[in-house]
Amino acid sequence: MIALGTLNTLTVKKQVKFGYYLDGLSWGEILLPNNVAPADIVIGEPLSVFLYLDSEDQLIATTEQPKIMVGQVASLAVVASTKVGAFLDWGLKKDLLVPFSEQQIPLKVGQHYLVYCYVDLSNRIVASTKLDRHLHKTPVPYQTGDKVQVMISEQTDIGYKAIIEHQHWGVLYKNEVFRPLKRGERHTALITKVRDDGKIDLRLNQATYQQAQALTEKILQRLRQNDGKLALTDKSSPELIADAFGVSKKTFKQAIGALYKDKLIVITPAGLLLVEKSV
Repeated sequence: MIALGTLNTLTVKKQVKFGYYLDGLSWGEILLPNNVAPADIVIGEPLSVFLYLDSEDQLIATTEQPKIMVGQVASLAVVASTKVGAFLDWGLKKDLLVPFSEQQIPLKVGQHYLVYCYVDLSNRIVASTKLDRHLHKTPVPYQTGDKVQVMISEQTDIGYKAIIEHQHWGVLYKNEVFRPLKRGERHTALITKVRDDGKIDLRLNQATYQQAQALTEKILQRLRQNDGKLALTDKSSPELIADAFGVSKKTFKQAIGALYKDKLIVITPAGLLLVEKSV
């Protein structure tokens, strides 16, 4: 089935002076201009193309890869602001419109924003920063243990909101995140729980999690070996921390932060103290 704003496999039908016509079936013939046609194109052979509307709102095909497709979320830069809305650079000649009605806040030229791409009621490919309006609208298809691709959206009091596979919201809890995450970062994550209300708990990929867990265990072990005391804090020098655990100060701070939130340690000006119940 042919769809606007996505990749489609169409048969090359014929060559003309300004390009090639592809068989769009019920959509009719669709032009692939010469400047985006591959050198090895063959009449009668299938070709993967992206379909969108050009500056004159005519259906057109391209072999260029856009930075976002319909049904996806991406971080894109604003290149212009006009009376009809903001325009984003999505890698094609015609920029991608974010109508004013789909702007969570006024978009500024030169800034990057997370946007969801969709086809509106006027059959235009547009984008929206109002992610809640477009995400988490279908049944959750995941189970505990599933590996998924996520994009970081924003930091909250409990951790980070993340977009799962462009379609659903999930949460990474701060006591399981061992370094700061930035908006727009992509990661592999594991589904740890799908709640009855459809909310989804996440954890960063198993290797990252195990590495972070190993550091917290090392810190606890060192505390147990030293009568529950360790003369290191989040204010200690990077050199002292590296000598003690072979990690960066940032990693160490994330680890002791997680231990503190789990009420396993107390952080004092003189160092770390082991909470008695964890011995």
